[in-house]
Amino acid sequence: MDDTIGTPRTDPALLAALRRDLTGSAFTVDGVEGLLGPVASAALHREEALPALRATAGSRDPRATLTRLFVLGVDVPRAQAERALGSLTVDGARRLGLVDAAGAGPDDAVRALVDLRPYEAADGLGAGGLDSGGLDGSTPSVVDWWIASDLGELATGAALRTDHVLGVGGASTTLAQVTVRGPRGRVLDLGTGCGIQGLHASRHAEHVVGTDISRRALAFARFNASLAGLGEDRFELREGSMLEPAVRPGEPLFDLVVSNPPFVITPRAHGGAAGDGAVPVYEYRDGGRTGDAIVRELVTGVGRVLAPGGVAQLLGNWEVRRGEDWSERVGQWIEESGLDGWVVQRELQDPAQYAETWIRDGGTTPDRDRAAWDERYAAWLDDFASRDVEAIGFGIVTLRRPEHGAPSLRRLEEVTGTVRQPLGPWIESSLAAHDWLTARDDDALARERLVVAGDVTEERYLTPGADDPSIVLLRQGGGLGRTVRTGTALAGLVGACDGELSLGQIVAALGSLLDAPAADVAADVLPGVRGLVRDGLLLPA
Repeated sequence: MDDTIGTPRTDPALLAALRRDLTGSAFTVDGVEGLLGPVASAALHREEALPALRATAGSRDPRATLTRLFVLGVDVPRAQAERALGSLTVDGARRLGLVDAAGAGPDDAVRALVDLRPYEAADGLGAGGLDSGGLDGSTPSVVDWWIASDLGELATGAALRTDHVLGVGGASTTLAQVTVRGPRGRVLDLGTGCGIQGLHASRHAEHVVGTDISRRALAFARFNASLAGLGEDRFELREGSMLEPAVRPGEPLFDLVVSNPPFVITPRAHGGAAGDGAVPVYEYRDGGRTGDAIVRELVTGVGRVLAPGGVAQLLGNWEVRRGEDWSERVGQWIEESGLDGWVVQRELQDPAQYAETWIRDGGTTPDRDRAAWDERYAAWLDDFASRDVEAIGFGIVTLRRPEHGAPSLRRLEEVTGTVRQPLGPWIESSLAAHDWLTARDDDALARERLVVAGDVTEERYLTPGADDPSIVLLRQGGGLGRTVRTGTALAGLVGACDGELSLGQIVAALGSLLDAPAADVAADVLPGVRGLVRDGLLLPA
């Protein structure tokens, strides 16, 4: 397949003209949603185009033209395209590789070759970005860019090409929002795709390196970075697989690695490559490994490109095999990595659910092609059965290279409920809390003063007629939204944490109140205090 078809090109003058047109047309997330209305906007998020087509039909608004052309994949008359692209012109858009035109007449059709749409997300970094010192305590700002990618199934009505370059999906947004955003010198965006993680990283890093095995993906990333005003002095792109192109001789290591890798577990016929049999291989999601080996390879190998204190964050799938808990397999990877490790499993699917998800993702449905659906479904189930896979986990992996000594963080947990995004600042503060606790034994901890985090509420449940509660729950409004059940002593201690008294003083007072030795009270409550500090419900004063 010709990998230049539908691949955008960069030209500084033409990109400047395109930015003027997109800005002047209010082709933003809010602008498009305002044009479409809530019903059509919600339907479009569900990959249903008809309401949006109806909402934009006959409109001369440039937003409608750009939405029909680049988002819905509908041909538009050249005269309308010229009005929407007044600075760039249709000929300029053709030179950038964005459109094709049937002719020069006003009614001749202009057809989009790429998907180009507005994007916005809150990534946990304050409004000032790197220039304001990174995490400046301000409300996380909403960033907005325009992102080009390949036209999807919604626009083409056909299955995806195997070298499809994906736009920004739910996984991309999740990773952007969980990434730590403190100031960084060098950041690696491994498997950059359309470049979205690198764009976010450019807000708080001095230099970003994006790598990908796909030349088409790198072309899209280069276009998107250029459209956002970033040159290769800030966002450098390299071709290559996994960690191979990351560090060159004489270069410093990375302070942050982010990766939304091609983690989808894809069947390999008779132990061969994906695509040998019934299942096509897609570059954006298939890493060329059997089972979950690509995630294991990244987890166990990323430490060699991390600077001391450097953090790596990635998304991944892992197999849960018969007779094992998911944490056993992933925990072994963390041990092999030699790094601090924190894994949060967000979802668990059975093999049938997993197969259905990714067969549909490639554009095959039982209504469209029952024979292909059944063949691919069977291939997935056979592949999982060959390794006794009973479920597939999805989650977020955070790794850190210790600045000194051996790793001290080993945390594997399942959190499937709603969380409050962006999580990046909370994850960064949790890592800092772990270090703060590690540096203090119980005697040192008892000398500290703590305060209750502002997002914590307390619930008490009493048996009718009882004076004291039988259950006390502490609920966290932010972060992972934890609910912690406490005993009477720990609840009393938390209630007294206003920053005035040390923990030791509070424990002594509780001992007098409960008529118990202070040492016994300390042994009862300090492990719970450590957990509450670690999770951000209690903070050092």
